[in-house]
Amino acid sequence: MAHNKYSFAARHIGPSEKETNEMLKYIGVNSLDELIDQTVPEQIRLKNKLKTGTGLSEYEYLKHLKAVGAKNKVFKSYIGQGYYGTITPPVIQRNVLENPGWYTAYTPYQAEIAQGRLEGLLNFQTVVMDLTGMPIANASLLDEATAASEAMTMLYGSRSKEKTAAKANVFVVADDVFPQTIDVVITRANPLGIEVKIVPQADIKFDANVFGVLLQYPNRYGSANDYAAFAEKAKAAGVFIAVATDLLSLALLKAPGEWGADVVVGNSQRFGVPMGYGGPHAAFFACKEDFKRLIPGRIIGVSIDASGKPALRMALQTREQHIRRDKATSNICTAQALLAIMASMYAVYHGHDGIQNIAQTVHNKTVALAKKLTAAGLAVKSQSYFDTIHLTFDKAFVSTLKAKAIAAGINLNYASEADVTISLDETTSTTDLNNLLDVFAAASGKTISKLTDEELTKNESSYAGGVKRNTPYLQHPVFNTYHSESEMMRYIKRLENKDLSLVHSMISLGSCTMKLNAAAELLPITWPEFANIHPFVPFDQAQGYAEIISELNKDLSEITGFAAMSMQPNSGAQGEYAGLMVIRAYHMSRGDMNRTVALIPSSAHGTNPASAALAGMQIVVVKCDEHGNIDVADLKAKAEQHKEKLSCLMVTYPSTHGVFEESIKEITAIIHANGGQVYMDGANMNAQVGLTSPGSIGADVCHLNLHKTFAIPHGGGGPGMGPIGVAAHLVDFLPGHVSVKTGGNKAINAVSAAPYGSSLILLISYGYIKMLGSDGLTNATKYAILNANYMKEKLKSSYSILYTGKNDRCAHEMILDCREFKRTAHVEVADIAKRLMDYGFHAPTVAFPVVDTLMVEPTESEGKAELDRFCEAMINIRKEIDLIAAGKADMVDNVIKNAPHTADEIMADDWKHAYTRSAAAYGASYLKEFKFWPSVSRIDNAHGDRNLVCSCLPIESYVETTVA
Repeated sequence: MAHNKYSFAARHIGPSEKETNEMLKYIGVNSLDELIDQTVPEQIRLKNKLKTGTGLSEYEYLKHLKAVGAKNKVFKSYIGQGYYGTITPPVIQRNVLENPGWYTAYTPYQAEIAQGRLEGLLNFQTVVMDLTGMPIANASLLDEATAASEAMTMLYGSRSKEKTAAKANVFVVADDVFPQTIDVVITRANPLGIEVKIVPQADIKFDANVFGVLLQYPNRYGSANDYAAFAEKAKAAGVFIAVATDLLSLALLKAPGEWGADVVVGNSQRFGVPMGYGGPHAAFFACKEDFKRLIPGRIIGVSIDASGKPALRMALQTREQHIRRDKATSNICTAQALLAIMASMYAVYHGHDGIQNIAQTVHNKTVALAKKLTAAGLAVKSQSYFDTIHLTFDKAFVSTLKAKAIAAGINLNYASEADVTISLDETTSTTDLNNLLDVFAAASGKTISKLTDEELTKNESSYAGGVKRNTPYLQHPVFNTYHSESEMMRYIKRLENKDLSLVHSMISLGSCTMKLNAAAELLPITWPEFANIHPFVPFDQAQGYAEIISELNKDLSEITGFAAMSMQPNSGAQGEYAGLMVIRAYHMSRGDMNRTVALIPSSAHGTNPASAALAGMQIVVVKCDEHGNIDVADLKAKAEQHKEKLSCLMVTYPSTHGVFEESIKEITAIIHANGGQVYMDGANMNAQVGLTSPGSIGADVCHLNLHKTFAIPHGGGGPGMGPIGVAAHLVDFLPGHVSVKTGGNKAINAVSAAPYGSSLILLISYGYIKMLGSDGLTNATKYAILNANYMKEKLKSSYSILYTGKNDRCAHEMILDCREFKRTAHVEVADIAKRLMDYGFHAPTVAFPVVDTLMVEPTESEGKAELDRFCEAMINIRKEIDLIAAGKADMVDNVIKNAPHTADEIMADDWKHAYTRSAAAYGASYLKEFKFWPSVSRIDNAHGDRNLVCSCLPIESYVETTVA
């Protein structure tokens, strides 16, 4: 390695120098560079080293970041607009947010080893359903604005026959919806032929061409209006109602489900998740039962396992984009699981009484502030409100007020030159309120008396009786049991112990890149100077963030070979969508309105066609040859056939089959020759960094999964970040934002609620790049390729490797062909996935991109001992399959078909299987030293879909429901 053995790079990269030499010898090459020469085509190799600097030590980096963070000014922000101060209970911060047992877990597709996070997400759904008054909720979305746009597209696809026949395509948005939400809704509507009309709520008409409306409750000015009569009129006209709301307000305000909402969306940020300059936060999406087959994102449901025991899983997965592809109503792939779990734990810890008290206290303070300002003769317009009051002044006074507030370290929301709003939260103290009053006194020249603690103890109710909540919520025992720190700590740990994560073993998911998420990269996300910044503060208060984002832009542009980046997309799927929308805007700026055809290889991830469909494109599938490569002749023929309408090619590189295609430059040239742009999916950037780049290969735009290549944790299924890089001619079209200047001179509308997406976790990728440095980044790629090829050599005598490059090398991942096992032993690839749990491993990627295969990606973070352990498990499973095929093990009653085996099953007095307990539980010698036990046996997926239960119920109710 080109770095010393005590550097951050050496700590991040798994194999030692001795192990490296052993692996190279096993592969049959003399050096790492020789392996890279055999793997990465010479014609695409970079000629120069990356210019990202020399790697810092962890100590140096954290010292550097402290200095950068000091450039942020942590003012007291009363801006609101969907982002609020909150108190993260330390027991949750330490045991969830800062705990790799929670943040390094993968999406719970293998439910038997994910019961803990599934319970956390089920709790989240229950909180949302209880507070919104809706019968079904999903397990989180990306942010409030994109959730609102998902509501719009879902409702558009659910129009009645009459509305469809009338070609109703108008979605009316009340003008008092949060501005960033309106912006994202407009973005999503445009390519789908949906017309967005922004109208004062009182002026909304339910014309025949209107299919849905979006309301904010309470609205951007804080008003909690009674919409019951409005909802009745909408229903009579066959118009759907979507409502964006605030979860905490619903502790006091009537649930939207009670007054007629069809869909309710919002953000759970103020349930203990820091603002973080915009994210990550878990949005929520709740709706009527009618939409359960169309609801975007994931739904956690209750089923039963093989023993009849209640067990959780992701329900109704056939709705998801990776199944429905271009027919999907959403391209959502990443949720915000870790943040949803934090929010649910906040509700568990506080319970009904605690949440009620927090909401009431916030409201009391708001009423007290409004009374003081009104008594001073200031123009408080608010009448029915929760936590936000609206004041109007002349322009000169607002200017004076703003200067006084800034001088006092206070941010208010200046909705216009004359309108000011003030949003309080659970962090607002009596001292804070009096500081606010001092600012108004100084600006107005009036004497305003101080508030006392006693004045804030009286429960107030400013809102009208028609919007007062009278229904219970959070009644389930889980929200009324764990209120001491001891109880809460043990509950969190009990759930954590049910889940397999990177703290237990490698997670070798092809295309998902589950590498080390270093502690030094994550430490700063809880520092107040980064965590407590509102996304809409004046630019000079976020200079630390500005420096990090600028530097990350520069480094990622260097790594990708592009001119500039946009950090706004807050997931990989959002990055795909943003990239395609930039391409669309580019074509339209040139008058090429008809360029709507997207060529997509048959091997593409399901988000590719789903994103293209949402961008209003027509998908044309390109064949792949028998080696898994794009069929260049077919690509050329289709590019020429659609020359006048060609928008783009969506391509993944290295290919989804784990191969560096030799023809990639020819492919990009064909697209350009026919007037199209090349969109590169950055899922496999872990095999490119420092060796080649999207820009040098010929791509015009590429999204980066920062939660893959650049070390942001997967967090049990989210958070993620998907910034896009673009070539120079596309820079002008990068996404803008209504509240903060971002993007290019011809910027498309926003694709996410916050200007820089989930800004807080950009720190992780910034740290990854700064601590690895140029040599470390390049070596990380080389070792990802080394580890994959070492495993390929170890496994090839037991499994057929489906695709390799011209020198019989794979890139950073490989596909194991398991198709013959179905014929010889009745063993499905899913059976192998379940059996791996008995060996203490999460399965590789199952049945993608080829049915009945496993796609394996070891990453650079794993050392030889861990690679050998995984290979031992896979080789032993192959031997178990051979025993079945040879008739030496029963075709039905065998260790694979009955996997996984729980401790309860192994320890039970009654053992009915033909094989031994030892064979079931201890198939490899290393399991005697450490054994991870799945908490449930194999789950009945079909049962869970037939009997959908997606909220917490008493355990006896689970049994009654699932057995019925």
